[in-house]
Amino acid sequence: MRSAFCTLVLPDKVAAVPERWRQPFASSEAVHLRMSVQRREGTGPEMALRRAMHALGLRYRTHQLPLAWLRRRADVVFPKQRVAVFVDGCFWHGCPEHGRRQHGVNGWYWPEKIDRTRRRDRDTDQVLAANGWLVMRFWEHEVTAGGATGCAQLVRTAVRDRRCEATTNKSRPPGCGPAKGTVPEDRPFRPGP
Repeated sequence: MRSAFCTLVLPDKVAAVPERWRQPFASSEAVHLRMSVQRREGTGPEMALRRAMHALGLRYRTHQLPLAWLRRRADVVFPKQRVAVFVDGCFWHGCPEHGRRQHGVNGWYWPEKIDRTRRRDRDTDQVLAANGWLVMRFWEHEVTAGGATGCAQLVRTAVRDRRCEATTNKSRPPGCGPAKGTVPEDRPFRPGP
C-alpha cells in the first residue's frame, strides 16, 4: 500500500508532508460509507421525474450517451427528437439556492470539484446544442418539491415540439397541428392536453 505522505527534502531538514490528493476525502468512516454508496443513476429526484414522464405517456431511454463520441450520459434521452434531460444534484452541481458556499471538511477540495462539474455541464450543453440536441436541466429541488409533474410537462412539450418540427405536413403526429406555411384543414387546430 502506498503512503499518503511524501518525503520533502529541504536543506538540513527532512519532513513528511501530506499529499492532499492522496488523503481520504471523508472526515469519518460513516461519511466515507455514505459517499461510497451515493447513487449515480436512479436517484430519488430522477425516479420521480421518470415516473411523472411515464404517466404522461412519454417513452424514453435512460442513462444513454446522446453522442457516441461524447463520454457523458444523460439521465433521460429521447433519441429521435434529440432531447437530453439531466437532473442535477444541488450539492454536486453547485445549485445557487442550495449548494454550499463553505465546506467545513476538505474545504480545499470541494469548491474546485464542484466548479469542474459546472464547467463540464456547460461544455456538455454547448456540444450537444452544436450537434442539434435540446438540453433540459432540472435541479433536484425543482423535481422533489412536488414539481416532478410540472417538469415532466415541460419535457413533454419540448419532445412534442421537436417531433412536430421533424415531420412533414402529411405525416404529422396527432396534436402537432398544421406545418408552418401550410393552409390549415377545415377544422381548427387544438393542441393536445
